[in-house]
Amino acid sequence: MNADSTMQPMDFSGKNVLITGAIGNLGMACAELYQRLGAQLALVDRSDDRLTKYYGAWTPRPLLLTGIDLGDSASVDRCVKRVRAEYGAPHVLVHTVGAFRGGKASHAPAGDDWEFLHKVNVGTALNLVRGFVPGMIEQGYGRIVFVGARAALHASANYAAYAASKASLLRLTEALAEELMGQGITVNAVLPGTIDTPQNRSAMPDADFSGWVQPHAIAHAIAFLSTEAARDTTGFALPVYGRG
Repeated sequence: MNADSTMQPMDFSGKNVLITGAIGNLGMACAELYQRLGAQLALVDRSDDRLTKYYGAWTPRPLLLTGIDLGDSASVDRCVKRVRAEYGAPHVLVHTVGAFRGGKASHAPAGDDWEFLHKVNVGTALNLVRGFVPGMIEQGYGRIVFVGARAALHASANYAAYAASKASLLRLTEALAEELMGQGITVNAVLPGTIDTPQNRSAMPDADFSGWVQPHAIAHAIAFLSTEAARDTTGFALPVYGRG
């Protein structure tokens, strides 16, 4: 049998991988996995000291892009220019940044939840693709993976704003995949269930944690979608629900 890339283990040697939200639980899990798989990392976060403290001693040392506000197009432009100057266009873009709010009925007096959640969950992704996709097109290669949510497929009571923002991210995923079809660039999303993090355990102390999905399991799903083995998969939303 002739071996091809679909039969090979995940290997990102020679690939530049950019990860946003790199100091979050999922961002850290992704960074650790991609580094083990040989990638050259560019790590983005709004934090200055925490990003440097966590990753500063890594060997090889990642490119650390601190103080980046992904909701601000000018800040993203600075990030793009720095990455291009150091590495060129990324081969892989993993966007883990997102926000969660809920608990209000749709008919309740309006707050800023709709605007805030759409800005963070969709606007940041749009700023990133506007900044980085032109370079991916130039090099004829790219893998983009967004982090959606189970709620994108089915909204629960009192969580309309959150579900709608994540559903919008899926529509962006699908449209961008169609727009980039045939240019060597794939665009996919993962849909986690409840992620087993210290923050979620603290917020829901009476929940059954055993069925929650682990950050490293999501990271492996993301990494697979950015491999050569998944080169024919685009516009896809992969559920990673755990056992909940």
